[in-house]
Amino acid sequence: MQTEIDPKEPIKVEKRPKKKKKNDSVVGYLLVAPALILILAISIWPVIQSFYFSLFDLQLNEPTKSEVHLDYQIDLDRYLQNFPFLVGAIDSEIDKGNSSEELTTIKSTLENLDEGIKEKPEAQENYDTINAKLDNFENIPADMKYIEIEEDVAQEFTTSVKEINADLRTINENGNLEQGDKIVGLSSALTEIVVEPNFVGFEHYKENLTDQRMWRSLWNTSVFTFISVLAELILGLAIALLINKAFLGRGLIRASILIPWAIPTAVAALMWKFLYDGQNGIVAKLFEDVGLVDRMAMLLTTDTGAMFSVIFADVWKTTPYMALLLLAGLQTISGSLYEAASIDGANKWKQFVTITLPLLKSSLLVALLFRTLDAFRVFDLIYVLTGGGPANSTETISMYAYTLMFKQTNFGEGSAISVVVFICVAIISGIFIKLLGSDLIKDGSGK
Repeated sequence: MQTEIDPKEPIKVEKRPKKKKKNDSVVGYLLVAPALILILAISIWPVIQSFYFSLFDLQLNEPTKSEVHLDYQIDLDRYLQNFPFLVGAIDSEIDKGNSSEELTTIKSTLENLDEGIKEKPEAQENYDTINAKLDNFENIPADMKYIEIEEDVAQEFTTSVKEINADLRTINENGNLEQGDKIVGLSSALTEIVVEPNFVGFEHYKENLTDQRMWRSLWNTSVFTFISVLAELILGLAIALLINKAFLGRGLIRASILIPWAIPTAVAALMWKFLYDGQNGIVAKLFEDVGLVDRMAMLLTTDTGAMFSVIFADVWKTTPYMALLLLAGLQTISGSLYEAASIDGANKWKQFVTITLPLLKSSLLVALLFRTLDAFRVFDLIYVLTGGGPANSTETISMYAYTLMFKQTNFGEGSAISVVVFICVAIISGIFIKLLGSDLIKDGSGK
């Protein structure tokens, strides 16, 4: 027996329980949790390390600043290579009757300082071990070279040694020492024994904000990124629209277009360096003939020419990648939409504005985001092509960080620049998602 349904009676639709939705959300978060942890481990942890190192004055070319030091330390290895010889030389001068009263006082002060260093049992043990190894001409283990000392002990040692060094210089200048130069040299070495904490806080960031070179490299990066990405977007979209059409040999054309992108960046940069050569470069000669430059050499020897050269090379190499991303988006648009629009009388431009661009918005976001971030972090292309020159006119923020960290071995300041790069990249990502990709993060309800 069938139940009759009153057509006037509204049909009740069962609503999904909110608790069920909440459980589904929890399961969803649990599923993506491993990916989030992996992202944190690979991406965020290096940034945290860079931020930590940026708080210290780390310089590999200075032994006292080659590691992170939060406490005062004494370089026992260096100390024991100078202190015994200094005391021995002073004893020799005293035995000869040269300024014996003043030298006796200096020797007593040095011995008191030496006893202060050996107060802690651990310091005494390292002291004796290093001393024995130096006597036997053995290598000193790195973990034994430095011992921690109290701040007041370090300051007293530094002050006393500087006063001793000044007194010895005065005595030597008066001609009262036979081994004066040796004694003064040994005492001068003791003034550099104490290793002070190299924590500087946000000092590197403060210096960077007033550093014209940093701001110029950031400007160069912004100019390169904006012009190259804009040109790649326009050309890439045009190529994507072209190869999206059905024509004879379309597969071969698609494969050929990807060749520039498939070439390694360093190889492509070296190739363009030969093409831009001021004497034999084919591209340089072509640009001179058409009037883009007055002389062939201007491409790589002037500020504007060098920036144009790196942008042109980047556009040539990366436009196929942009076209590939946009082509993937075009493939998802149904051809029936264009047929319906054509029947309604819409011309090609109208179809492009009302159908292609709106439905291509997500692909445009992905393409622009990837290319902008990639262009902002550009390094290898410019490093090989111009080296950041001439006169740092093409030096990007990544190249500046590389120069500080690896050429000048200033890891503290270089790490600060790396953090600045991360902040800029995060801001760019946030802007793209906010302005162009808000629809990607909406929930299924469309709210």
